[in-house]
Amino acid sequence: MAQKKKQINKPKSVVNRRASFDYALDEDLVVGIALTGPETRAARDGHVQLKGSFVTVRDDELWLNNASFSLKLNEKGKVGARSIDTSPRKLLAKRKQIDDLYTRKQTGMSIVPTKLLINGRYIKVVIALGKGKKNYDKRETLKRRDQERDARRAIKSL
Repeated sequence: MAQKKKQINKPKSVVNRRASFDYALDEDLVVGIALTGPETRAARDGHVQLKGSFVTVRDDELWLNNASFSLKLNEKGKVGARSIDTSPRKLLAKRKQIDDLYTRKQTGMSIVPTKLLINGRYIKVVIALGKGKKNYDKRETLKRRDQERDARRAIKSL
């Protein structure tokens, strides 16, 4: 009898949940990302963290800063050894999109990565323009979320 292989569920996307809490997000844009082989493997395995990452415009190019890629080390005798790499990575977008983002950034908005999408052979990053929230806005968000959760519980219990 042939044995069945265990199917490993790999994530289709990595989400930056902190971005929607810290920023009032506007429109979003899907752009490509330039990765090396080990970085691609880490993204496909879901070993990426976008928390605290941001996008800058440097030399008319978009750069993803502070995103943590947990790279697998191929050292003999060390099974599953990983190192964390937070170096800047180039984002691939059209010139018109980059110019538009740059002009919007000059008005005080931030460019924040919200998702890393893994579909097929392409790995894309969803970036959004956002205005930083104040502490009272964050408290209001938490309060509204708690009220909605309580309302759902009350409806469910009836």
